[in-house]
Amino acid sequence: MCRNSSNSEMVASNKSTLEEVLDIEKNMNQWVLNPPDPPSMLRQVVDNVKDILLPHPQPNTFSSLRNQPFSRRAFAFLKNLFPILASFQNYNAQKFKCDFMAGLTLAIFAIPQCMGNATLAQLSPEYGLYTGIVPPLIYALLASSREIVIGPGSVDSLLLSSMIQTLKLPIDDSIGYTQLVFTVTFFAGIFQVAFGLFRFGFLVEYISQSTIVGFLAAAAVGIGLQQLKGLFGIVTNKTALFSVVKSLWTSFKNQSTWHPYNFVIGFSFLCFILFMRFLGKRNKKLIWLSHVAPLFSIIASSIIAYKINVYEHQVKDYRVEVLGPIKGGGSLNPSSFNQLTFDSRVVGHLIRIGLTIAIISFTGSIAVGRSFASLKGHSIDPNREVVSLGIMNIVGSLTSCYIASGSLSRTAVNYDAGSETVASNIVMALTVLLSLKFLTGLLYFTPKAILAAIILSAVPGLIDLKKACEIWKVDKMDFLACAGAFFGVLFASAEIGLAVGITISFAKIILTSIQPAIAVIGRLPGTDSFGDVQQYPMALNIPGVFIVSLKSAWLCFANANLVEEMIERWVTNEKAEQGKENTFHHVIIDASSLTNIDTTGIASLVELNKNMTSRGVTLAIANPRWHVIHKLRLANFVSKIGGRVFLSVGDAVDACVATKMVAV
Repeated sequence: MCRNSSNSEMVASNKSTLEEVLDIEKNMNQWVLNPPDPPSMLRQVVDNVKDILLPHPQPNTFSSLRNQPFSRRAFAFLKNLFPILASFQNYNAQKFKCDFMAGLTLAIFAIPQCMGNATLAQLSPEYGLYTGIVPPLIYALLASSREIVIGPGSVDSLLLSSMIQTLKLPIDDSIGYTQLVFTVTFFAGIFQVAFGLFRFGFLVEYISQSTIVGFLAAAAVGIGLQQLKGLFGIVTNKTALFSVVKSLWTSFKNQSTWHPYNFVIGFSFLCFILFMRFLGKRNKKLIWLSHVAPLFSIIASSIIAYKINVYEHQVKDYRVEVLGPIKGGGSLNPSSFNQLTFDSRVVGHLIRIGLTIAIISFTGSIAVGRSFASLKGHSIDPNREVVSLGIMNIVGSLTSCYIASGSLSRTAVNYDAGSETVASNIVMALTVLLSLKFLTGLLYFTPKAILAAIILSAVPGLIDLKKACEIWKVDKMDFLACAGAFFGVLFASAEIGLAVGITISFAKIILTSIQPAIAVIGRLPGTDSFGDVQQYPMALNIPGVFIVSLKSAWLCFANANLVEEMIERWVTNEKAEQGKENTFHHVIIDASSLTNIDTTGIASLVELNKNMTSRGVTLAIANPRWHVIHKLRLANFVSKIGGRVFLSVGDAVDACVATKMVAV
């Protein structure tokens, strides 16, 4: 008796569960037809800002803190605002030791690089050191990455010098040139913050792979030619390939325009640095040699230059060109707020230059951060990184710094040195500050050629032939963008080369997203899945049902009419082949790949439905995305097709087959 009662209860329970499932399935199509309104543009912007500035690390974190003391809630808020606090929660003496040693190693490696990159940007060396202090400190507080090391980069420096010199030459007006550099840095920071907050960073990241490979390769050639001038002591303001080669050739013809001592010292220490790097790659135990080689080269070459020049009474008579006096000995970076210039005659050009440098700067930084984050098994938040870079550069432009970004070479040194957290950035910045305060007097006799040698030693790392070959193999259109950026930079300017590569990349994206790509799909045997009949020849057609999948991301003015014509042509051709009777009674459009639609796209669907109805064919939509169904409802298209909108292609087929059976 009890057993029968138990069985009855089980049957009733199963029946109830089945009814609930059927009820949910019945209402699913109502959710497809009547979803909540998608968020407005303003709501999306506000949510993006909150997500970037106040990210939620764990689900229900804040709800679990509601009953916690105010101090704990405040700390959770600060930890989300400043991710570095989370790194210090489990901090210990061992981690501090690793970060401290990594920071010192970084400083030894970074000080020569900062000075060299500043000279590449046509600035005094102290500005490179300034840029190695404030930006790393700001970035360490705000960024989610634990690996990226911030400082002036060779590519950014080349861009600045080549683009700003079209407005003002540093030889003619060094103060005015420096003011333009600070202003460009300010605008670059503004653009980077905007990219992060509005989540536009993914657009640049999406097109960056091939364009950046070509751009960096050409930039490496340009940097090499620029620094060859430094080795020979040649002065020219041109950065294009032909102009630099012409200057070098002229210097060889006119022996009095270059200094043999510069070349001998620079070339000798360039070979020394490259040899130390080679030893470090061959034997990991000797990796420290490649790290200290630049600083040792500066010390040794300064001693040599002092010995050669000590008996000369005037700087112009020096046989080895030296840096001369470097500003230092003060407190933190001097303010440059009053040096920003917004002159209407140049501000438009400065904004354009700032946008270009902002794109290159944060694209390279994110690529570096992701590469090294993957080695340690964690990820970074790209949008937060871009905002951090922007804030860092805005503050830097007000404190005598020029554009700073993530450095591949310094980040690699940081990783090899065993850094645990971003505290290594702080140690590096403080070490550079102490060097600027107490040791700048010792750099008076540093040869200019040695800074050129240090920059030249980094050039091979910017040329990635293996990646270029891979791009050629995988995607010829991507390689066209790569080649366009390379030749544009090489034969015209950095700005033109970048514009060519980005234009080709955007053209590829636009053509791919709007091309009228549609496919006939059928049911895969033995499954409930549907696939392209050309990709899966075994796919089965459903009698009386024509199923087509839209492969475009957008149905818009550029492709809507073509899509409509292709569908009508297929239906008409099938009718002509089978005789006068319509072979198809239902047309199902799989809209799962369609992310958006405009008014022209809706008009084409209305026209398609009208033509199909006149032939006795019904039209149905399967799996429309949120924004698509929202616009179709607003345009009253859903009612025009009789509400035939389904959650999946399978549901649409079942409904069409059931309708056919009822009709029969």
